[in-house]
Amino acid sequence: MKAKPFVKWVGGKTQLIDQLEALLPADFDQWENVTYIEPFVGGGAMLFHMLQTHSNIKSAIINDINPDLTTCYRVVRDNPSDLVDSLQKIQEEYYSLENEEIRKDFYLRKREEFNTKTLDSIRNTTLFFFLNRTCFNGLYRVNKAGLFNVPFGRYETPMICDPNTIYADSELLQNVEILTGDYQQTLERAKGKTLFYFDPPYRPLNNTSSFNDYTKEAFNDLAQRRLKEFCDKVEAAGYKFIFNPEKQI
Repeated sequence: MKAKPFVKWVGGKTQLIDQLEALLPADFDQWENVTYIEPFVGGGAMLFHMLQTHSNIKSAIINDINPDLTTCYRVVRDNPSDLVDSLQKIQEEYYSLENEEIRKDFYLRKREEFNTKTLDSIRNTTLFFFLNRTCFNGLYRVNKAGLFNVPFGRYETPMICDPNTIYADSELLQNVEILTGDYQQTLERAKGKTLFYFDPPYRPLNNTSSFNDYTKEAFNDLAQRRLKEFCDKVEAAGYKFIFNPEKQI
C-alpha cells in the first residue's frame, strides 16, 4: 500500500506533484545523505512523495503551527493500531445513525468535544479524522479563539477509518521528526545537503476572508515579509529551497 495524505487538506498538492518535482535542483538525486524539511507540512502530499521517490533522503523534519495536526502525525507514526481501533468504533457508531438530522447532531457533539482541548492524543486524533471526513468539503477552519467551526457535511457513509493508509503512513513516518510551532525553528535542524520545501498558508484575499484560517493567526503581509527574510537566512546558510509555485513571495 502506497503512503499518502491521511487527511483532506485545502490546498493539498497531490495534483501538483509533477510540477513540484520539476522544481527540484537538477542534481538532486546525486546529493548524498539529504535532510528534507517542510516548515508548513499541512496534508503532507509532498512529504509522502519525496520520501517514497528519493532514497537519498536520510532524515526528514516536518513542522506546523497547528498542534492538532502535528498530534495527528505523531499518533499515526507512533500508535497506528490504537488509532485504527478508535476510528473503527466511531465509524461504526456514525454508520448506525438513522438519518441526516441524527448524524448532524452527532457531528456537532463531537465537534464540541474536540473543541474542549482536554483530550488525550488518541481521542483528539480520532475526532480530528472524524471531523475531517464528515465536515463540509473537508475544510479545516478555526475562529479567532482557535476553535474548529466548520459545519456538518451531510455525508452518509464517508471513509472515516482507512487502516491501509494509516499503517503505510506510519511506516514511512518512522524516521521523521515532527515539530510544532513557529516554522523558523526548522533552520536549527538543517545540516549538510538540506532541501526546504515551503508551502505556506495563502495570503488572505481581504480583511474578512477566512479561507486560510487553519490557525487563529492570519498569514498576512507582515507574515509574508517575515517568511521572505527566513528564506534569505536559509540561502545564506548554504541550503536550498523550493516554493509551491502558487505561493511565490
